[in-house]
Amino acid sequence: MSKDGLYTDGAESFGPKVNSIPLSDVDTSKPGETSIGTLVSNATEQISTLVRSEIELAKTELAASAKKGGIGAGLFGVAGVIALYSSFFFFFFLAELLTHLWFDRWAAYLIVFLLMIVIAGVLAAIGFSQVKKVKKPEKTIESVGELKHLVPGKATNAVEKRNKGLYT
Repeated sequence: MSKDGLYTDGAESFGPKVNSIPLSDVDTSKPGETSIGTLVSNATEQISTLVRSEIELAKTELAASAKKGGIGAGLFGVAGVIALYSSFFFFFFLAELLTHLWFDRWAAYLIVFLLMIVIAGVLAAIGFSQVKKVKKPEKTIESVGELKHLVPGKATNAVEKRNKGLYT
């Protein structure tokens, strides 16, 4: 057991990072000497490695945004607790104080209720702004978009063939 935490000895913060995409060299064989089976096997291996690398990149990008989303969700939770339970004793005290000093009982309780709603609204707004800061994995989307250029011409033709009807 560590003195810093329950069962952790790691760093205080988490910095997600992908160092490289581990692709092997595609030009290791001499032209004309490689069989089609070997070429297909190499292409399958390369695509599989590329897809796994894209998944790792997406997980890395989402890990950074998950912390901001967690903070926003936590603030929504706090706002909900305040709205539901409303710190009964303090607010009853405040309503009775207002009744005693200036207002009728119904007006004092209405003022306290509106105060509780305002506090819950402010916390919900802060939580919403935190959730809006969560970003999509832009690098992953960009690199996946580049995958369609791996086999030039074939993707476009396949889409064109699929969009044509039997008699068009």
